[in-house]
Amino acid sequence: MILHDSYFLRTGVSDAPARAADASKTSPDGRKNAQKNLHAGPCLGRCGPGCRAGAWADTAEIPLTTEVAADPAEVWAAIGDFQDMSWHPVVHSSTGENGNAIDATRVLTLEAEGGPTISEVLYKFSDEKMSYSYRITEVLVEVLPVTNYSSHLTVKPRDGGGSLIEWRGAFYRGYPNNDPPPELNDEAAIAAVSGVYQAGLDALVEKFGAPGS
Repeated sequence: MILHDSYFLRTGVSDAPARAADASKTSPDGRKNAQKNLHAGPCLGRCGPGCRAGAWADTAEIPLTTEVAADPAEVWAAIGDFQDMSWHPVVHSSTGENGNAIDATRVLTLEAEGGPTISEVLYKFSDEKMSYSYRITEVLVEVLPVTNYSSHLTVKPRDGGGSLIEWRGAFYRGYPNNDPPPELNDEAAIAAVSGVYQAGLDALVEKFGAPGS
């Protein structure tokens, strides 16, 4: 079963696209919804004046944030190691090379031993700024329906104490050519990535508590 189906059914985050539509709203536990921005990219394949709807590949940008009671150093100690994603409920295990050095690699196994995998490479890391950035180098679109995916994870001080955690991604849909099937279109990509981010951020709120809780 593919991740973006089985994951939503199991965790109840199939409404991720709706929750990702408005960054200005904050839930009672301090979680902020995402704002999605679609930027038209080059029309792939031949596309003249009569170009049909769905012929343009869009870049989706999704920032999701949450707020927790713990201070930034404590949060960063838990999530700031590129080689360790044990804090995320979807990640069963991670193996990699070169620690947090630029061009370090990791392979995430999802959900269970022998489950689907995602291969990633680190291209920016700062302990001082409590931030790292990475790209997916290999994943089946049946697992995560995206292409050309990059992501940034950052921890910042929160006004009034605690931490603000931001997980930001940019990607194309899984089928970048004309007329994508429903499971590989923009909506499917946004739903899958939003769901994965939200699950990780929710787990951190559960671990560290919401501010004022």
